[in-house]
Amino acid sequence: MTRALPSRPLPPDANGERDCRLGVLAFGDSITNGGGELQWGVALQSWASWVARGLGLPISNYATDGALVGDVLGIQIPAFERLGAHRDARYELGCVYIGVNDVRRFEWDSGWFERDFTEVARFLAGRCDRVLVVTTPLDLGRPRAGPKVRDLDAVVERVAGRLGALVLDLRSFGARNLVMADHVHPTAFGQIAIAERALDVLEGDGMRVVVRPSSLISHQTTRWDRLRADATYAYRHLKVTVRATAIVAWLRLRGVGSR
Repeated sequence: MTRALPSRPLPPDANGERDCRLGVLAFGDSITNGGGELQWGVALQSWASWVARGLGLPISNYATDGALVGDVLGIQIPAFERLGAHRDARYELGCVYIGVNDVRRFEWDSGWFERDFTEVARFLAGRCDRVLVVTTPLDLGRPRAGPKVRDLDAVVERVAGRLGALVLDLRSFGARNLVMADHVHPTAFGQIAIAERALDVLEGDGMRVVVRPSSLISHQTTRWDRLRADATYAYRHLKVTVRATAIVAWLRLRGVGSR
């Protein structure tokens, strides 16, 4: 019969929740939510989760797949306020990576996005000692999101400057083994690479990094494994390219252009 280890009660905190720090608070879309297929045996976990592990902190992640900036304001933040066990506590770090889905919509409006994103960043700034915001890779999506991504990244940097947030710059991020064939979602290794860059930014601002995520994984591959992975990527990339070409042709026939 298995016996549970006895728990030891913690001493009472004279300052209560006011001085409590609960680690990392994260909002965003599927990139921050994480989850997906293995890459050479390494599980796909959120970059924010890897950052928390690197800092030796717990994480509260409210990111949801397919989220827009309005969903962070209207769904994720209310969920945090409704479900959080310690709603008055502060966090060492607040993270938000949002805009990838917004900027790929025909209805993209940088002014509208900036208004909502400012509210999200301001909320985090009121709860967290540090806030980390993320720019989006310029080579985003198929069909490509195009020049709108520069507008998105300019908004993120402008809001960060006004509120004193740290910026993780991913504008040049991308590689065959770091981003999936859709040129949107990071692979398992891509999530780790994003976390490593984030930890560099945080360490430069004075946070203590206790472990590097890349040191927490191990994988072995054979020549056959690499060939099979290359073939799978090429097949998926071809499907994405054909689909993107068809979408662009259909839009041109209808006289629809990207803004």
